[in-house]
Amino acid sequence: MTRAEAAPTAAACDPVAVRDACKEYGAGEEIVRALDAVSLDVRRGELVALVGPSGCGKSTLLNLVGCVDLPTAGAVYLDGVATSALDDDGLTRLRRERVGTVFQFFNLLPALRVADNVALPLVLQSAPPREIDERVAMALRDVGIAEKSRAYPAQLSGGQLQRAAIARAVVHRPAILLADEPTGNLDSQTGATVLRLLRALADRGQATLMATHSAEAAAICDRVVRMRDGRIVA
Repeated sequence: MTRAEAAPTAAACDPVAVRDACKEYGAGEEIVRALDAVSLDVRRGELVALVGPSGCGKSTLLNLVGCVDLPTAGAVYLDGVATSALDDDGLTRLRRERVGTVFQFFNLLPALRVADNVALPLVLQSAPPREIDERVAMALRDVGIAEKSRAYPAQLSGGQLQRAAIARAVVHRPAILLADEPTGNLDSQTGATVLRLLRALADRGQATLMATHSAEAAAICDRVVRMRDGRIVA
């Protein structure tokens, strides 16, 4: 059994536990170490900000936590499961069931109505139609756009698009919500509304890890983790 596959400690049973994770790209003399011995826990009900200059490793860390990529060394545990112990199908299943992601540019499908966009994670899990309808309606109520369920993305404002994206990210009740610059494409007032929504979700128990350049976004978080050159520096 490798170090990455070893039984997790008690702390690793948090929604997210990263242990001495390294990530390298390239080969030979062209190797770039994007992450260097990073350790981090995110607990239930906690909103954690990742801050630092572009290229510091924030996106790489989000990719490891989100089961998009695997560490070169060290371990990443998601809900107590070591991602390096899984094959591609297992990673896809873990990502689909236990990760929710909010993007800067929303990433809603333009040909689908808002309710159908929000329903996608449940459809991929083959949830019963009645359960899908109930949970989509609840998610849209929670983010304050229930009246937009039949609208198409092109009919929504930027703030409404991000609310719909958040509803889609949490409708399947993920272990971890990842937010990658969630206010980067919004004006300050709309961004503040989205941040209040993320804060409310964390207060209800959602573990959230947010990469941001925004001081306003960092200010609402329980912890701010500063990164530079692939390392956590504060």
